[in-house]
Amino acid sequence: MPTPLIDNVCGEHIFSKIYQRLSKDLHDFIYYKFGPNFHPEDKVQEAFVTLWKKCHEVPPEKAKSFLFTIINNLSLNDAKHQKVVLKYQKTPVKSETHITPEFIIEEKQYLEQYKIALEKLPEGQRVAFLLNRAEGKKHKEIAAMLGISKKAVEKRIYTALKTLKKELSDFNI
Repeated sequence: MPTPLIDNVCGEHIFSKIYQRLSKDLHDFIYYKFGPNFHPEDKVQEAFVTLWKKCHEVPPEKAKSFLFTIINNLSLNDAKHQKVVLKYQKTPVKSETHITPEFIIEEKQYLEQYKIALEKLPEGQRVAFLLNRAEGKKHKEIAAMLGISKKAVEKRIYTALKTLKKELSDFNI
């Protein structure tokens, strides 16, 4: 078998000949196989762009099979994507929530009562409670910050919780 004189399709003259000879066949292949919704013109252009990017690797005698493989893979990927899109279009979107207007009003009332109850707490209890619950500090850290023992911090937090529970007893928590 004689060696070919041209070993790739990078030449403008060779590339344009391949385009003129195969573009209609590629278009028809996609159109008949997948239909007009898969945009055969775009797939043909993408296939030739891919061929141009890999022109040094593709000899002219392999260009046809390369292009048909590329265009078929592009279309199959597009078909897979369409299936995913259809699957998620069929999934019902939950537009309703279980939050009722009564719940929103109760939540506002609770937050107001909670703020009032916090203000009623003695400063030591309020500080220890908020450092623990709002900022997530450990008892040992709070004790170091306030300069008191760990047991004192535990007592303040426990007493604050007990008081808050009593103050907020109107709400079912």
